[in-house]
Amino acid sequence: MGALDWDHNAFYQRVLLGKLPRRCRRVLDVGCGAGAFAARLAARVEHVDAMDISPVMIERAEERTPDNVACVLGDVMRYPLPEAHYDAIVSVTALHHLPLHDALQRLSRALRPGGVLAAVALPRPDLPRELPAELLGAVGHRLLGVGFGALRAAGRGEWFRHEPTHDVMPVNLDPPLTTRQVRRIAEATLPGSHVRRLVFWRYLLHWQRPDSA
Repeated sequence: MGALDWDHNAFYQRVLLGKLPRRCRRVLDVGCGAGAFAARLAARVEHVDAMDISPVMIERAEERTPDNVACVLGDVMRYPLPEAHYDAIVSVTALHHLPLHDALQRLSRALRPGGVLAAVALPRPDLPRELPAELLGAVGHRLLGVGFGALRAAGRGEWFRHEPTHDVMPVNLDPPLTTRQVRRIAEATLPGSHVRRLVFWRYLLHWQRPDSA
């Protein structure tokens, strides 16, 4: 891993934090990994359920998260999620590992009315349609990498340094769906949802459960 490489997942955590509803007490973090995002969430909300299918990741998450985070070893597609329970469900690069239609249905039922589902995940390349985004991502990755690397070298913070557990996290280098396909499935499954392509090889899915649901 190069000295100028940096963590796109950490970069986009701030996007998900910005999607949390104003009144937010209980959050589910799907695919929590080593718990970095769960720890950030815990500073903003009353309680976080941080779930991951990997025992190694859950062990690391338990070491780094505060007392208001419950680290749960489990498969979100099988785990008995409580109905209408969470104010927000968030996920960083886990959704593309799941059958999208079924996952969206399952997660939406666990949201309270007015609750928010927000996820960042990897799309399948959609060329030539998304060629501008691919080129911008490649150039931007290098330019920001230089800046972040210089800040780290100067002792001015971590600036999206990769987690020590980065190399043992599960990686899907062949996500099954393009951003367009994700949008089509999301709109059919969760009317009113929004999906947009992000620059650094991610898409953002956002949906708010209607208050009357």
